[in-house]
Amino acid sequence: MADTSKLFNDKSDLYAKARPQYPAELFDFIKALPETRGTVWDCATGNGQAALGLAQVFDRVYATDISEEQVASRLDVENVEFSVTPAEQTGFGDNMFDLVNVAQALHWFDFGRFWPEVRRVLKPGGAFICYSYAWFSVTPEIDTLVESEVEAVIAPYWAAQNQLAIDGYKDVAFPFAQIDVPDIALQVRWNFDDLMNFIHTWSATRRCMNDIGTAFFEQARSKLKTAWGDPADVKIATSPLTIIAGYLE
Repeated sequence: MADTSKLFNDKSDLYAKARPQYPAELFDFIKALPETRGTVWDCATGNGQAALGLAQVFDRVYATDISEEQVASRLDVENVEFSVTPAEQTGFGDNMFDLVNVAQALHWFDFGRFWPEVRRVLKPGGAFICYSYAWFSVTPEIDTLVESEVEAVIAPYWAAQNQLAIDGYKDVAFPFAQIDVPDIALQVRWNFDDLMNFIHTWSATRRCMNDIGTAFFEQARSKLKTAWGDPADVKIATSPLTIIAGYLE
């Protein structure tokens, strides 16, 4: 697996601002999974986008990320303890958590080491859940421009692991029987700058900029701004969530 410890270090402040938070109905589902809701491990928390919702459900949230910069730019969330910790080797005690949560990050892990760590730290009867989103749909015109002016250009710069998320984790061997999950979509209200900031946080966008410069991004911005209209106008962007949950055997 590629070293991802520094992949999200740059633009961590922008990541905190631009990455969406998760809907309340997702956490309504999550709270029904474990028998008790004392402690949860939010693994690869980023800035704490999921920790914010988990904190409303669990007594204590332990949120970890491998990136020091991401944790330094964390959201202000009560009853959450943040730390810089790799997913595959933590200092947590055995049978410590009622739930292990992974939002938008499972594809980065070394599964041969991660699953044993999950099994070690989960309580008997504890649950695991992961979820991710891919592209956001705004309007047909905007979607087409994002595809032609951004996605087509940055496609070679996606890390191989990203394909696991794009494919809905269908090629991941989960060590448990999956349970039925609800259909939940992530919706955000974006003005034009919100859209561009979000695109800027994509790891492939930043890799592409580092390699060929920012001209493609500025061209995309110009075309998308024309399609958007007044940059202050707010539009709804929607992305279905891939959700996988179960109980480790």
